[in-house]
Amino acid sequence: MEKNYSRDTICVQGGYTAKNGEPRQIPIIQSTTFRYETGNDMGKLFDLEANGYFYSRLQNPTCDTVAAKIAQLEGGTAAMLTSSGQAATFYAVFNIASAGDHVVSSAAIYGGSYNLFAVTMKRMGIEFTFVSPDCTEDELSAAFRPNTKAVFGETIANPALTVLDIEKFAKAAHAHGVPLIIDNTFATPVNCNPFKFGADIITHSITEDMDGHVASLGGCIVDSGKFDWMAHADKFPGLTTPDDSYHGVTYAERFGLGGAFITKATAQLMRDFGSMQSPQNAFYLNLGLESLHVRMKRHCENGLAVAKYLSQSDKVAWVKYPGLPGGSDWDLVQKYMPNGTCGVVSFGVKGGREAAETFMSRLKLAAIETHVADARTCCLHPASTTHRQMNDAELLAAGVSPDLVRFSCGLEGSDDLIADIEQALG
Repeated sequence: MEKNYSRDTICVQGGYTAKNGEPRQIPIIQSTTFRYETGNDMGKLFDLEANGYFYSRLQNPTCDTVAAKIAQLEGGTAAMLTSSGQAATFYAVFNIASAGDHVVSSAAIYGGSYNLFAVTMKRMGIEFTFVSPDCTEDELSAAFRPNTKAVFGETIANPALTVLDIEKFAKAAHAHGVPLIIDNTFATPVNCNPFKFGADIITHSITEDMDGHVASLGGCIVDSGKFDWMAHADKFPGLTTPDDSYHGVTYAERFGLGGAFITKATAQLMRDFGSMQSPQNAFYLNLGLESLHVRMKRHCENGLAVAKYLSQSDKVAWVKYPGLPGGSDWDLVQKYMPNGTCGVVSFGVKGGREAAETFMSRLKLAAIETHVADARTCCLHPASTTHRQMNDAELLAAGVSPDLVRFSCGLEGSDDLIADIEQALG
């Protein structure tokens, strides 16, 4: 598909164009393996000297088709699907950081990502320094070390809904010779394109808005193709020196800026860890992508309507919605997401944790789920669920107070959502 098409058109037709007599919908290639006439033909694939497929743990045509659409949406050069957003986050960081290395991360991130970094990857020998998204440039620069390999942040933090100053974090990352990795799950490429503001790698949990119907798990990593690995060769030996586990290939030399990162993540990490996406799930995800641009508009409309109602309620202590005019991040929203943010609203019920739990128990239309961005409205109390592994200090650092309720507005009528909230508040 031509690059000058709008994101709306790419959502519908990106990644796949049926030729004469071919299926109109992307085919589901439900096969673990692929046949070849000679061992030499397959050998070229193992040597990364030819394009093709030999085992779906590494690559599959259906999955690659959907990855290509997401790469187009983000304006990247290459992409890969994973089994979940959590796998995408892990692969994106572990692809360039290993034991003895260090990563700088915004503190306002998804609880699962925080635990992955602060606990699991720490056990693997990778240290993380968490900084406030509101930190000054000097405070951000002070977090770097000689062994820092990446900077990580979320476009819109889950569930704090803090908007990251992408350019500030990109400037700091590049000044220290490392890439900026951005989780763009909440905004989606429909509302924000982090590559335009200096991000180098984008990750997604496509289980959320991109799928949009709680039908399929998935993750994605997209490379901008702009970070010059060879210019910082000493920092990234995995990309700039021969890989003894894959016939001595040097990824940055063989595949250049546009393909090195994703090829290494596929040939090494997917090969060894196996968190692959299934062709069937990729097919479902593509169905969600086809309506993403339409659904995001409605999610945002409902999110704004609910946020405005909550901000006027005397039973609500505070409201956080990035699209609410006059909010603390309003200037950043106008810069990075002027056409809409997300459908998620965070707020505190007066009375604290107990009042928040009572409120959720009274909801009739909104369901209590460990999920966001469904076509159907759902609600969660993060402090007792997704972020329960954190202590109070860590919760506050991540922007999650004990009374915080995360309300994900679906595609229903906004009047019905507000009526449900009103009766639940009592």
